[in-house]
This record gives sequence, C-alpha cells and structure tokens, in this order.
Amino acid sequence: MTHQSPTGGLEFAAPAAATDSGAIRVLLADDQSLIRAGLRALISAEPGMEVVAEAGNGDAAVRIASEAHPDVILMDIRMPGVDGLEATRRIGADPRLQTVHVIILTTFEEDDYVFEAIRGGAAGFLVKDTEPAELLRAIRTVVAGESLLSPGATRSLVEAFAAHSKPSAMSPALDALTERERQVVALVAAGRTNQEIATDLFISPATTKTHVSRAMIKLGARDRAQLVVFAYESGLVRPGWTP
Repeated sequence: MTHQSPTGGLEFAAPAAATDSGAIRVLLADDQSLIRAGLRALISAEPGMEVVAEAGNGDAAVRIASEAHPDVILMDIRMPGVDGLEATRRIGADPRLQTVHVIILTTFEEDDYVFEAIRGGAAGFLVKDTEPAELLRAIRTVVAGESLLSPGATRSLVEAFAAHSKPSAMSPALDALTERERQVVALVAAGRTNQEIATDLFISPATTKTHVSRAMIKLGARDRAQLVVFAYESGLVRPGWTP
C-alpha cells in the first residue's frame, strides 16, 4: 500500500508485514522512484534480505523507521523537504532506534555531508555507483556492527574527517576507558580492522572485538563509525596522527 503526498507524489510505501524469517529488513529512502525500484529488485532477490518499506523524503523515512524498526536504512542525502542528513540526525537521536543502521548513499563530492551524517549516527556511506555485490555486503556489514566506508576509501575518508574536526581538549569521557581501550579506539579511528588491530597490539581478534564492544558501551557509541567521531572530537586522535 502506498500513501500519496498532497502534491500527488509518492510520500512513502507502508511497511510490509513483519515476518519470522530472520531476514535483514531494509528501508529505502530516496526521492527517485527508479533508484528505489532498482534497489528493491536487488535486495529482494538476495536470500536473507527483504525491503520492508520505501520513503521518498526524510520525514517519511523517520516516521517509517519509528513504525517498522528496519535493520538498515539506505538513505539518500539530497531529498526534498527533510533531507537525508536531518533524517539521519533524528534517527540517531531517538533511543528507540538504536538498532537501526543508516547507510548514506552519496558521491565523493558530498564529503562534508557525509561527515555530518556520521556525527549524526550513520554507520557509514557508499557511493551510488557501488557494485551490487558490494552493496549487499555492506548491508550485512553494518548489521554485524561494523562501520562502513566505500572500498579503498577508508584511509582518505579518515584523513578528511580529521581535517574537518575542530581541535579539542582531551575529553573527560576518556577517563571511562582503560589504556588498552584507548589504544583500540585510536586504531579504529585510523581505519584499522579488528584483525589489523589484533596484529598491531599482539592480541587476538576476539580480544580486540571485546575491547571495541566495551568502548562502545562506555561511550554510548552506536557503532565503530561513532568511535571514529569520538576519537577525533575528544582529542584522543589529532589530525595528521598515524599509528
């Protein structure tokens, strides 16, 4: 069932009925119906995934997220009315939606918006010309609690994020972390995977994952992307820092 906006355009598609399949539930938020149709076809054909709703603007995306509680939202930044950036902020600020992961769909020319979206709670971003297999992998990645940056762009995005971050005094919030947890968070901010962190610190991947999880809990971070934000804005990591 679809709802129409006062202007006659598609406002949103009502959430699909909940299933017991355990499938990853995805909400599509884009003002272009052709893009939504392509994404729906791709995701619906993937075992273990389903599209539960569509939104043509940010306001509808927030409303449907509150009603349907999807696992993942594929969110375009540039939409009429409430854009994807503001929608992401609203979703990130809602404690009832802590388990909803937002993936921003954008282009590299919109990096400034991406930084703000990550601050607002997005798990990461993908460029719109991402290969279908990579998009599906990305959905599974954020559901598993990992942050998401387009392939090959992790290092450049982290450096750019550092350049956009304002200098900050060391945050008192750092006192909640152990010395090892600080080391791990700093390496997360440098774009290291759990396996790479384990190698750097001579610990097991399982121990690394435990440190990451504990740091997220202590800092109230939704995912690894939020740890990157914290690391730079707290002063734990400074622009130009390399591990």
